[in-house]
Amino acid sequence: MPPSNPLPPKENALFKRILRCYEHKQYKNGLKFAKQILSNPKFAEHGETLAMKGLTLNCLGRKEEAYEYVRRGLRNDLKSPVCWHVYGLLQRSDKKYDEAIKCYRNALKWEKENIQILRDLSLLQIQMRDLEGYKDTRYQLFMLRPTQRASWIGFAMSYHLLGDYEMAISILDAFRTNQMKGTDDYEHSELLLYQNMVLAESGQYERALQHLQKFSSQILDKLSIKETSGEYYLKLKRFKEAESVYEDLLKRNPENVMYYEKLIEAKQLVDPDEKVAFFEVYKKEFPRAIAPRRLQLTEALAQPVFEKLVDEYLRHGLHKGIPPLFVDLRSLYAIQDKAETIEKLILQYLENLSKNGTFGPDPSEVKQPASALLWAYYYAAQHFDYKKDTDRALQYIDAAIDHTPTLIELFIVKGRIYKHAGDPVSAYQWLEEAQAMDTADRYVNSKCARYMLRAGHVKRAEDMCAKFTREGVPATENLNEMQCMWFQTEAAAAYKRLQQWGEALKKAHEVDRHFSEIMEDQFDFHSYCMRKMTLRSYVGLLRLEDVLRAHPFYFRAAKVAVDVYLRLDQHPLQDAPQTAEPDTENLAPSELKKLRNKQRKAKRKAEQESALQAQVQVKREQHHKARQQQEQGDPEAPQLDELIPDKLARAEDPLEQALKFLQPLRTLAADRIDTHLMAFEIYFRKDKPLLMLQSIKRAHRLDAAHHHLHDCLLRFQGWLDDNLASLNPAVAAVITKEIEPMVRGRSTEEMAEQFVSQPGAARCQAGALSAARALRRLRPPRALHALQLATSLDYPDLSIQGCVDVLDSLRDGDFGPCEKEIEQYIEACRKKFPYAIAFKPASELSELADDHVADDAPLQPKEIAVNN
Repeated sequence: MPPSNPLPPKENALFKRILRCYEHKQYKNGLKFAKQILSNPKFAEHGETLAMKGLTLNCLGRKEEAYEYVRRGLRNDLKSPVCWHVYGLLQRSDKKYDEAIKCYRNALKWEKENIQILRDLSLLQIQMRDLEGYKDTRYQLFMLRPTQRASWIGFAMSYHLLGDYEMAISILDAFRTNQMKGTDDYEHSELLLYQNMVLAESGQYERALQHLQKFSSQILDKLSIKETSGEYYLKLKRFKEAESVYEDLLKRNPENVMYYEKLIEAKQLVDPDEKVAFFEVYKKEFPRAIAPRRLQLTEALAQPVFEKLVDEYLRHGLHKGIPPLFVDLRSLYAIQDKAETIEKLILQYLENLSKNGTFGPDPSEVKQPASALLWAYYYAAQHFDYKKDTDRALQYIDAAIDHTPTLIELFIVKGRIYKHAGDPVSAYQWLEEAQAMDTADRYVNSKCARYMLRAGHVKRAEDMCAKFTREGVPATENLNEMQCMWFQTEAAAAYKRLQQWGEALKKAHEVDRHFSEIMEDQFDFHSYCMRKMTLRSYVGLLRLEDVLRAHPFYFRAAKVAVDVYLRLDQHPLQDAPQTAEPDTENLAPSELKKLRNKQRKAKRKAEQESALQAQVQVKREQHHKARQQQEQGDPEAPQLDELIPDKLARAEDPLEQALKFLQPLRTLAADRIDTHLMAFEIYFRKDKPLLMLQSIKRAHRLDAAHHHLHDCLLRFQGWLDDNLASLNPAVAAVITKEIEPMVRGRSTEEMAEQFVSQPGAARCQAGALSAARALRRLRPPRALHALQLATSLDYPDLSIQGCVDVLDSLRDGDFGPCEKEIEQYIEACRKKFPYAIAFKPASELSELADDHVADDAPLQPKEIAVNN
């Protein structure tokens, strides 16, 4: 339809030039032409020109002015599709997609067949997963542009995503027969494979197989044809054909583990001996392949057979000098007999290689290279470290270092041994030595930085990473820009252990922003993938984005954030007290001299830090300015609020902030009990009984015997005892009915007693601590028994971190005043874990604290607890 407020020819030509300038990112020229129109008193309030001026200003980063002009234009011309479209673009640039969709729909009221508005609307609908709306919009585009390929593909995909497979298949068939005749290229091949994917997802495997065979000559991805047809044959239980397909695939790639598994399924092998014999055949057929040899070890159960096979495998690995040999075989250690067999063989190799230079006791055997002994030491160190025999592990790794002191892998393993032994400081020092041997190795550099973070040395870790980040930009800025989430999740955990709550929250929020950015980045692919016909990958991308926040990186960051916010809700930060001037008159001369030296050092350090901060700020501003110039004010990249640690740590409502991190997990990580336990902790503090009940029920379905769930149930029942009478009768009735299967008419005291007396529930260290706390809280006369239960060291899953948790609980007063018991417990833990810093005497801790440079924080047991 024509504009509701048309311009005369001269001004109309200027308006068209504004549009061209916007499309070509010539924003300043666009503002100049807009000024020429608006300077004419007759058109000073022309709505569409005002809107385009606002859109151009938005591209230059002048957001407030942009909104003012666009809204003014819209008020002057409410029936203009251009004004509504521009307002939608402005909302889209601020990621307000729901508002942008409303604007586009208003624009379409006045111009129903505007192709550009319909396209923009369809992009927003697929971004927001409004699949019904997307289908309707794609139908309109299809009717308006039936000859365009994107119209057909988008229309078919809308039905596919909604699960209407037959309609999607019929549209794709019609498109292929009418629009793509005589084509035989990559795009046509991808279309056929996408259509085949839709057929398979509809469950029509026979039809999908026939389709694949019919068009195999036109599909260029021959490997995909074979793999997909093999899958279909297995689904259809046509095992002979599947067997033939996977045998051909193994000839193509004998190292593909999946092919062996599928071939076993096709041959219908179940007995372990049959599987061992199966792999024996392929060992002979592919003598250089590793996969059949390794898979055979998993299936071999008979002791003599396994010993013979693993002997061959170990000899080959040690002779060749394969560093990840232990990592490769570690999964076998789940079976005790296999672990003992491997240990026996490794010790034999060490003895024979030291004496004769051979693997066996017979001196006439073929002599092995000198490196075989080195790799045997290397394997033995990792083996005994896995068994938590730290002394023997260190003995063998020291022997390996004496043998070849230039091998970096040895120092990495020694650091790992100390980490597992509870000494993260020594661990990172050995990693630092490894990094110094090859400063160009980014893997060792990153590994060293991670160990530094776990030791609480955040600044050192940043300096280590700075060796591989952009010069002239602070390492943390560059790592954040590169979305280096392993560093940020580790840093968040490190700051949490150091009780620097604001810094921990800043890192968690940075990770959260990365996930938001990744979700925004898919916007670029909605039209691109349809244009390039990468349809299978596009559907995979959409499905990945739907569950993106189920990723472990987000879960770790969210857990840190929730834990910190819960702590801040319970213990809000207080304003820092003003430091009083020390009384220098009554000090001895030596003490006064020490104080003056200390003050001078503190002043010098403060000046250095201030200068460094100023330098960093200048570099940051230069970096942001360069990025803005490079992006030319792209409206799709709005500036985010700066994350200020102190402001984050002083949030007005910490529980609401915690919920923002938790909500995605309740949908995407509902299979993890920690999700529901975190939800309970938040809702318990918010006094939301129905949501508390929901969290407990979901957790109960996952693991009814979980120790933390038991504690949550006790606290919930205690809350009900105090508050049930004040609840709405309908709510109280629902809660009473739903909680009964878990409570079974017992009081909180009875539940606590029964949990302690159960043979398995409290036989893990964390479970025993939780049960002991509840028993001490609910049955004060049983305090001694509760203390004994918590401080016992007889649990099969005893760990350093578990003992640190018990120690923290004792110090926090969960079991009342018990200074003597704390000392006894520390002494017992020190004997059990002699290398663990957490149980070192105060004198040794103070020596370590002198060298500890993690933000000048004192070395605390919680900070240096091991993170296996």
